[in-house]
Amino acid sequence: MLLVVDVGNTHTVIGIFEKDRLICDWRIRSTPRITEDEFNIVILNLFQSKQINPGDISKTIVSCVVPPMMKILDDYCIKYLGHAPCWIDAESVKMPVLYDNPEEVGADRLVNGIAAYHLYKTSLIVIDFGTATTFDVITAKGEYLGGAIAPGIGISAEALFKRASKLPRVELFNPPKTVIGKNTIHSMKSGIIYGYAEMVDGMVRRIKQEMPAESDAKVIATGGLAPLMKNISNTIESVETGLTLEGLRIISQQL
Repeated sequence: MLLVVDVGNTHTVIGIFEKDRLICDWRIRSTPRITEDEFNIVILNLFQSKQINPGDISKTIVSCVVPPMMKILDDYCIKYLGHAPCWIDAESVKMPVLYDNPEEVGADRLVNGIAAYHLYKTSLIVIDFGTATTFDVITAKGEYLGGAIAPGIGISAEALFKRASKLPRVELFNPPKTVIGKNTIHSMKSGIIYGYAEMVDGMVRRIKQEMPAESDAKVIATGGLAPLMKNISNTIESVETGLTLEGLRIISQQL
């Protein structure tokens, strides 16, 4: 079995593959102060819920954007799984990285790009709605061209709540039926959700203007809020919720 782990700033996504099939996956909170022993307790509880035997895991591959978590996961794998994990960076992937400094590209962005290109084999704009919203551009040749990073919708909303004392926190998963708000909550949800969708569409339009063969670029989205944005965006063509885990599986076969 293959254990794949994607450590993000807010959540860590864990998956188990048996050959090419994802048999189970979980999302837990990223906790940089946890020890390898505490992490093992969490993992054991998850494994037991799906009757996974840790002894059956022969390989582990990790993408991580939280540096303190790297030693924790390294120690966990060596101590409890009996092998060191494979780590994702620009040198470990076979996709050409055209960044000025390839080592600056987040591991999750590389993984998403590789998975998306494996699925579609065309030029792509991959949008990941996480703590930050990232736009990653893949050429028709399968090269990582570059991209953009914006504050995530959750961060943007949280900044509004903290800076404007009279404004309450609002639920972001259900967009209002109209853009013109008739009360404060309606107005806030409209501004946050529809305003963010317009930012996404505007960024896609600008990115396409700079891409070669722009009309061929397919726009796909992943991350927790991707389905919401797909419903109100004019540019997102499809949602791939398991993109990162699938990308880790693909890379593990190349290592």
